[in-house]
Amino acid sequence: RAIFIIGGNPAEAHPVSLMHVLKAKEQNNAPVIVCDPRFTRTAAHADEYVRFRPGSDVGLIWGIMWHIFENGWEDKEFIRQRVYGMEDVMAEVKKWTPEETERVTGVPGSQLKRVAKIMANNRPGTFIWCMGGTQHTNGNNNTRAYCALQLALGNMGVSGGGANIFRGHDNVQGATDFCVLSHSLPGYYGLSAGAWKHWSRVWGEDVEWLKARFDSIKGKDGKAKSLMNEKGIPVSRWIDGVLENKDNIDQPDNVRAMVFWGHAPNSQTRMKEMKTAMEKLDLMVVIDPYPTVSAVLSDRTDGVYLLPATTQFETYGSVTASNRSLQWREKVIEPSFDSLPDHTIIYKFAKKLGFADRMFRNIKVENDEPLIEDVTREFNKGMWTIGYTGQSPERLKAHMANQHVFDRTTLQAVGGELDGDYYGLPWPCWGTAEMGHPGTPNLYDTSKPVAEGGLCFRARFGVEHEGNNLLAEGSYPVGSEIKDGYPEFTMAMLKKLGWDGDLTADERKAIDAVAGDKTNWKVDLSGGIQRVAIKHGCAPFGNAKARVKVWTFPDPIPLHREPLYTSRRDLVADYPTYSDRKLYRLPTLYKSIQDKDYSKDYPIILTSGRLVEYEGGGDETRSNPWLAEL
Repeated sequence: RAIFIIGGNPAEAHPVSLMHVLKAKEQNNAPVIVCDPRFTRTAAHADEYVRFRPGSDVGLIWGIMWHIFENGWEDKEFIRQRVYGMEDVMAEVKKWTPEETERVTGVPGSQLKRVAKIMANNRPGTFIWCMGGTQHTNGNNNTRAYCALQLALGNMGVSGGGANIFRGHDNVQGATDFCVLSHSLPGYYGLSAGAWKHWSRVWGEDVEWLKARFDSIKGKDGKAKSLMNEKGIPVSRWIDGVLENKDNIDQPDNVRAMVFWGHAPNSQTRMKEMKTAMEKLDLMVVIDPYPTVSAVLSDRTDGVYLLPATTQFETYGSVTASNRSLQWREKVIEPSFDSLPDHTIIYKFAKKLGFADRMFRNIKVENDEPLIEDVTREFNKGMWTIGYTGQSPERLKAHMANQHVFDRTTLQAVGGELDGDYYGLPWPCWGTAEMGHPGTPNLYDTSKPVAEGGLCFRARFGVEHEGNNLLAEGSYPVGSEIKDGYPEFTMAMLKKLGWDGDLTADERKAIDAVAGDKTNWKVDLSGGIQRVAIKHGCAPFGNAKARVKVWTFPDPIPLHREPLYTSRRDLVADYPTYSDRKLYRLPTLYKSIQDKDYSKDYPIILTSGRLVEYEGGGDETRSNPWLAEL
């Protein structure tokens, strides 16, 4: 009924997605609100365009919510049943009067009242953001504030609502799910000892052998700690991993080798330092269909290797889109020239390094090419946390071959063998493939049974905090035998409920092999705990409140913090940034940068419209003769 876009320009970056937005605007009369410092081509479609000062997202959202709370437009029952910490958000929002909001963001209170009223009068409303919201020194606060607005309005867990992040190409979501980031194992398991033990069981690997692959450093207590359990260096900071003083890095040595695999360094900042870092490396490997900026930026004459990889049309396998749906991509043509698929290159690396037999013990390999179907089955076996377990190669291929049976609006199959499935089996697709879960079209939607794609909020942070209940109150998915909130499922919980009798003998055996009664739903390789919980109408991960107060974060409630290079020096004292700290193994500067006044040299913030013809760094589009000719 309403569409709120901030930190994104889908008219340029996600044109197909914008078609859905315009369809809602034209067919449902859904008003479109666009918040952006620039008047973009997306903003040209807006019913309400809000121009705000760059870096003041949190203040903008709190200014909108000030009007929501002031007029009693919040969904009080939804908050009571399903949200933890909203009273603390209200206390912070109270400070953001129309006058203060305009002082910080530049937006008049009268306009923000119109925006608040539009969202309040047109529910459910959807909230869309992209990297314009996340790529900030306080990007975490931005996105949490966005979610707080949706929770206040009761727009979460409903069709037409939600917090919808537009990702990039067809597998950005999938890449994120599979631990390309430096702080987690696949499926967001983290890097704890328990997470490594779980994946060791999945891989059939000796966890002690894995431990031996990692170096250690001295912790603050003077004791050695393994890098196995420490966050790595993120892609945006690899330069510092090379150039930073060795004594300042939480690892034994500087970064000495880099592999740029499908990465465009010119899509990031600090190119001058990047060139210096590239020239200091002992080894640099570039894996891409075309020579990229990575291959030519430095003045090196040796130690750089270019490995040609295939394009997406020369390989196959699953990709995961923004809506968490998986699609099975078929190979269109054979690889050109000497190029190889990514998975073949990985296998050849493992073979040269001497551990291919261990890495691919569960995967059939033919002519140095691992079978992608087996790769899929392996991640199906381990990614219980987010329900990447029910999408077998056979189910995904059946969806691709029978696209005609899926309703284009609901994305649900009507009739035939796939009846009831949601297209692409969007995760969580609980249990094993044999269980036949249809996928989850909308996260946290209690209007459907869990077995039919319904869900509640996850109980991930315990059952109470400082004496306050963290579990849902009187809210649960349709058909749940537990008519209230409950913690995540374990074997002990199944026994307490008297449901353990529903487990098969094989499931019991698998559960006992992990940790007996302590085994929980996300490390049970049999899927038995998930299956039994869902049989009784419950979500395996529990039923809790969404927390808008995160007590373990630097800012438990999102706060506006001035950008590091702010030209508004009058706001720094009121809204300072963080103190300098160590993050992801490296010194990370906040306050020491903000303390220096750049406003006299750079008094104006300039930004291009970014209306370019290239995707990402542009190497592929520039190297394509047909596109280059256009």
